[in-house]
Amino acid sequence: MDIDALLAFDRTHLWHPYASMDNPNPVYPVVSANGVRLKLADGRELIDGMASWWSAIHGYNHPVLNQALKTQIDQVSHVMFGGLTHPAAVELGKKLIELTPTPLQTLFYSDSGSVAVEVAMKLALQYWQANGESQRTQFMSLRGGYHGDTLGAMSICDPITGMHSLFSNVLNQQVFVERPGCRFGQPCNDQDIAPFAAALIENKDQLAAVILEPIVQGAGGMWFYSADYLYKVRQLCDQHNVLLIFDEIATGFGRTGQLFACDHANVAPDIMCIGKALTGGYLSLAATLTTKKISDVISENEPGVFMHGPTFMGNPLACSVALASINLLLESDWRQNIADIETGLRTGLSGCQALDHVADVRVLGAIGVIELKQAVDMKSITEQFVQSGIWVRPFGKLVYLMPPYIINQDDLSVLTSTVTSIISNPE
Repeated sequence: MDIDALLAFDRTHLWHPYASMDNPNPVYPVVSANGVRLKLADGRELIDGMASWWSAIHGYNHPVLNQALKTQIDQVSHVMFGGLTHPAAVELGKKLIELTPTPLQTLFYSDSGSVAVEVAMKLALQYWQANGESQRTQFMSLRGGYHGDTLGAMSICDPITGMHSLFSNVLNQQVFVERPGCRFGQPCNDQDIAPFAAALIENKDQLAAVILEPIVQGAGGMWFYSADYLYKVRQLCDQHNVLLIFDEIATGFGRTGQLFACDHANVAPDIMCIGKALTGGYLSLAATLTTKKISDVISENEPGVFMHGPTFMGNPLACSVALASINLLLESDWRQNIADIETGLRTGLSGCQALDHVADVRVLGAIGVIELKQAVDMKSITEQFVQSGIWVRPFGKLVYLMPPYIINQDDLSVLTSTVTSIISNPE
């Protein structure tokens, strides 16, 4: 392999996420991955602190997941879901309906988290259209939220501090409420919930749904908020007859210490989006689940069908590895693993709290966040991490860790001590 030629082509022709073609950030060619380590073309190995954006919860090259794909590919690798079905989609659907909150009984497969959010929004819109309330076209969300990069999903991301302000003049105008100040583990008092309650009452007749990331706001700010706040949001939506959508794409499958983040508050949404860790990071797959009430209203009124249909919906390979990944998770002592990671992150990152240029350090489950007072230099700090043998991908003011669940305490200690050292001594 001519690595220089590979990198030259990449630099000249391939877009990377949130990157420039004229002044691209450095990229590091991965030639193999195993466990929690990424092997670069020059032979260096990096401890992965990102789980490939929350998804590779079992690490890389896992024999159980490898075998699931090998078995499935000898049967059928893909078949259209329009008019056909297959065992992998059915068995995965059974498992997801079993594991998610009880009211969620129908499921729509899609290809990515952003599309799962688009599907959730369309479900809400079509539900109210079928109910004869076609004026309900807006969505309400929390500031600091992130829900994806497609057009509808962008409209419900934070319009000011988010990454999509460039498109604000073409996005549907939605309703935004300040994110809750009550942190995870704290009660939510009347003052905390008052802005949400006021906005909901003012806009309820125009709202198709409230959509939020339960407990953990991800790429919009990595903020952890009170489970009591989420409980009160559910009560208010019920009281004022507004649908509630939970975006569990980043938080699902154990990352916060519960199987789904909404379990911290013991509440159920009307619609839920899942993705990322669904396949253990092997293939792109997402799903949107909803209640029988919503699916019945849509199905029993014009046009009598839900108007969406991805080409690769319910792909057999993706469904089979997703089912294997979920079973692998459930058969492990995942709660203890997450608790051990949480302890390691708290201990390992605690030294950053006293640094003058650090605004906050927060940890929940297998998520550790260092919020700086100023944005990092992406090129410089990423290179420092790579030179020190770890893979960490910060953004803005946030340096955060979300390792695979299989990481051991020695590797976690290396990860946290290296991050602490580099942040303590910035170049």
